[in-house]
Amino acid sequence: MQLSDLKRVYFIGIGGIGMSAIARYFAMRGLEVSGYDKTPTVLTRTLEREGIAVHYSARPEQIPPPADDLLIVYTPAVPKTFPELIHVTAGGYTVMKRSEVLGLISRHMQCVGVAGTHGKTTTTTITTYLMMTAGLDPSAFLGGIARDFDGNYVHGESDWVVVEADEYDRSFLRLTPEIAVILSTDPDHLDIYGDHKQMLETGFRAYARQIKPGGQLVVRYDVAEHFTDLEEVMISTFGIGTGDFCAHNIRVEDGAFHFDLREPDGHLIQNLRTALPGRHNVENAVAACAVTRLAGGQEEHLREGLANFHGIARRFETVLKSGNLVVIDDYAHHPTELRAAITAARELYPNRTIRGVFQPHLYSRTQDFAPGFARALDLLDEAIIIPIYPAREEPIPGVTSQLVYGLMKNEKRRLLTDTQMLEWTAELKDGVLLLLGAGDIDALVPRVVAQHRTKSLHYGN
Repeated sequence: MQLSDLKRVYFIGIGGIGMSAIARYFAMRGLEVSGYDKTPTVLTRTLEREGIAVHYSARPEQIPPPADDLLIVYTPAVPKTFPELIHVTAGGYTVMKRSEVLGLISRHMQCVGVAGTHGKTTTTTITTYLMMTAGLDPSAFLGGIARDFDGNYVHGESDWVVVEADEYDRSFLRLTPEIAVILSTDPDHLDIYGDHKQMLETGFRAYARQIKPGGQLVVRYDVAEHFTDLEEVMISTFGIGTGDFCAHNIRVEDGAFHFDLREPDGHLIQNLRTALPGRHNVENAVAACAVTRLAGGQEEHLREGLANFHGIARRFETVLKSGNLVVIDDYAHHPTELRAAITAARELYPNRTIRGVFQPHLYSRTQDFAPGFARALDLLDEAIIIPIYPAREEPIPGVTSQLVYGLMKNEKRRLLTDTQMLEWTAELKDGVLLLLGAGDIDALVPRVVAQHRTKSLHYGN
C-alpha cells in the first residue's frame, strides 16, 4: 500500500499513546481520521478537539465500507475477539498494525529509532528536542506527552523522524533506522518472548540488524557485547563513567543534575545541565546527545537544549508541592524503573521520608518480576501496593498484589484498595510521595492532588 493513496484512516484503539500520535500525523496531512476507544480520556478528548471523530461503543456498522482509499489501523492491545476487529479482518478491508504503519511512514526517511526496556520515551523526547534545537527539524512519534511540544506527535519539515521503537510484540522490527539506540535489554514482555535469551535474539539483535547499511548503532556500554557481530553498521557506546560518549563528574546543584560529556575523540563538553532527576536520566541524556552529534548537531545545541528541556508527563513529574509535602507521578512499571525513581527521589530530597504507592501492571509481569518489585519497593520508607491493573490480560490464578507484598521485607508496607489509598494520602503532611505504575493510577493522581489543593504552592511543575 502507498500512503499517498489514502484519504481516510480508521483506528481501533485510537486513544493509545502510540495510536493517537499516528492519528495526528494523518489528520495534519488532511486525511479524514476517526476511530474507536473504550472510554473517554484526556487523549481522546484532545483528539476530538482537533477535529478527529471518536466513538466509545463497539459497533462495526459505524466503520465505513471497504474502499481503496481507506486504511484500518489497530493496536495489539485490542483482543482478537473484539467485534470491530473481527468485522474488518473478515470484511475485505486493508488492515495494519500500528507498528506496520509507523514502519511505512518512516521507511523513506532518516529514522532515529530509540529502543530499550527502560527510558525510551524520555530519550526519544530529549533527542527530538535536541535535534530541534540544532535546526534539524525532525518529525517525532513519542510515547508520552512532551511538555515542550504539548503532545505526543511533532511535525517537522526535514527528512529526519524520531520514533520510540517498542519491543512489545516485536513492533520495532518494522523499522529500518538510520540511527538506532538501544538503552537496555533487561527481561520484560516474557509473555511474548518466552525467556530473556529469545528476547535478545529475536528482539533486540533482530532490531539492530534492521539498521540501514552504513547506519549507526548507539548502545549502552554494558550491553554492547551482544551486538559486536553487526556488519555494515558503525557502533558507538554510551554510559556513565565509560563508553565512547561518556558522562563524568555528575553532581546535583540547585536542584538540577550537572555533568561533563566526553566524546569519542576525547573532546570534553563541560557542565551540561538537566532538570531531569536521577542518574538514569543523565544516561538517557548522554544517548540523546550522541544521536544529535552523529546527526550533525553542535556543542552549543546540546548545552542549550538540555538546559531548556522540560520533560514528559508521568516521567518523575512533580504534580504537587504543598507545604512540606511533594507528590511525584511516575510511569515506572518494571523493577529497574522503580529503583531508578526511588533513587532519584532520595538524591533530590536526601533528608525527607520517601513513601510510594505502586500499582502493578499486568498479571504476567507481576508473576515474572514479583521478587524484583519486592526488592525495589523495600527501598521506600513506607510502601503502599494497590490492586493490579490488568490492561489486556485475563487474571492468572494466584497472581495478585499480595504476591509482591508477601515477598517484601519492609515493615511499613500495606495492601490497600484505591479508595483506602486515597484516604491514606489525604492524611499525609510531609515527605515525598511517589505514585508509581503504568496503569490507571494516573486517573487517581488528580484526586490525590485535589486533597491538598488548598495548600498547594505548585502544581504541574
